[in-house]
Amino acid sequence: MSYTPRLKEKYRKEIISNLKERFSYKSPMQVPKLVKICLNQGVGDAVSDKKLIEYALNEMSNISGQKAVPTKSKKDISNFKLRIGVNIGARVTLRDEVMYEFLDRLISVALPRIRDFKGVNNKGFDGKGNYTLGVTEQIIFPEIDIDKVNKITGMDITFVTSAETDDEAFHLLKEFGIPFKTN
Repeated sequence: MSYTPRLKEKYRKEIISNLKERFSYKSPMQVPKLVKICLNQGVGDAVSDKKLIEYALNEMSNISGQKAVPTKSKKDISNFKLRIGVNIGARVTLRDEVMYEFLDRLISVALPRIRDFKGVNNKGFDGKGNYTLGVTEQIIFPEIDIDKVNKITGMDITFVTSAETDDEAFHLLKEFGIPFKTN
């Protein structure tokens, strides 16, 4: 028997029927789904210290469970001593089982570890059904050893959905268990 992540099972058994009822879809194929989760971390100080990129890549790989790749600069900016092609960040894209596992860890372990946490902001939608969440400290993830962290950095987590509107995406993510702020 093969292993299926808990949230993938929940999506199949509960979320599809709940969203189908709420938005009166005719077919289960119309129900929006989570396509991918993109993690992105900018390391601006990496222009002067190349080791910071290696640390960021290792941390992102540990957090996501998948190898992170460096992002390169696209422009020359003399004020920041930046040249084209210099590594200035780390990113990783998660799909399928790895994506559901990460989402489960984010909701149940990482987000509750944020200091004074009252829920995530519900204004991060882009108008096309995608949601971006900013995390200010990478140490909220249990995979990170706080003693080995040399610099506390944040990251952006983008949830790409197949939803047409922000309202559909909001309810999809809420069904998965993302704790949005109640105004």
